[in-house]
Amino acid sequence: MSVLIVVECAEGEVKKSSLEVASYGAEVAAMLGTTATAIAVGEVTEANLATLGEQGITKVLHDAEPRLKDFVNNAYTKLIATAAEQEQAKIIILANSNIGAAVGSRLSVRLKASLATNVVELPKLNGDQFVVRRGAFSGKAFSDVVLSGDRKIIAVKKNSTEAKHEAGKTAEVASFSAQLSDADFADAPSQVIMQDQAGGILLPEADRVVSGGRGMKGPENWNLIEDLAKALGAATACSKPVSDVDWRPHHEHVGQTGITVSPNLYIACGISGAIQHLAGVNSSKVIVVINKDPEAPFFKAADYGIVGDVFDVLPKLTAAVKALG
Repeated sequence: MSVLIVVECAEGEVKKSSLEVASYGAEVAAMLGTTATAIAVGEVTEANLATLGEQGITKVLHDAEPRLKDFVNNAYTKLIATAAEQEQAKIIILANSNIGAAVGSRLSVRLKASLATNVVELPKLNGDQFVVRRGAFSGKAFSDVVLSGDRKIIAVKKNSTEAKHEAGKTAEVASFSAQLSDADFADAPSQVIMQDQAGGILLPEADRVVSGGRGMKGPENWNLIEDLAKALGAATACSKPVSDVDWRPHHEHVGQTGITVSPNLYIACGISGAIQHLAGVNSSKVIVVINKDPEAPFFKAADYGIVGDVFDVLPKLTAAVKALG
């Protein structure tokens, strides 16, 4: 019996959130006295898959089917389910990402497994009970959930665990085929298109985010946000009012009714900090707020605050970042 970890990849690399999940899964396997096997989804090189040994992964299954480069729900679900059956995996661990959310529920039904999302800690074994802690109420509270049944699926929240590295260790990369057919790729309603932000960085996966609000005064000033984002290697985002008036596309809107992000650095520029916006960003490790109103609610949630006009601060901040660069 093994623990199966779903590793998401793009452009030949393993995503950061999946490195975290791999380390988490390896720790779970160690707790249970078993091995950690990964199944790779997306575009990746075998050399990069082998480095998952540094996170404690013993073996990585890799299906070379070229159509798996892009996410299709039916195909990914069948791929992971087939790998779980082959490896006799009783526990499946994935990232609480767009892909994880899409396939997690389908896998739960297909494998008759219990499912917990937004998990923030390693499970606890209380006798026969398998207990996981998950974030609730937009990160303001936690709930402990008992996962029952023979199979269990855990979706781990980004940045809730560290990606550990044991240099020099490698994982075995094994060829794998889920025998996917044309029908598995033909179900249009199950296909999800992931849109890249400016700079080609997928917003939910971004390690750094620069976000703008109504304080930017108009779309013609968004170059200030984009310049800082480019200097930092960050994704761009916006508040809901900005997307509502079409200054920015809706797929950049972060908040309770938009995308939830958990970057290491979130810079809010000209955003007042309404509770609906905070609900989508409060898992960020470091929040920097730039606002000319010293009474802006966002300052109460900030790790660092700059009281000043964004039109004065942003060019100077971008220049400083470039100088360090």
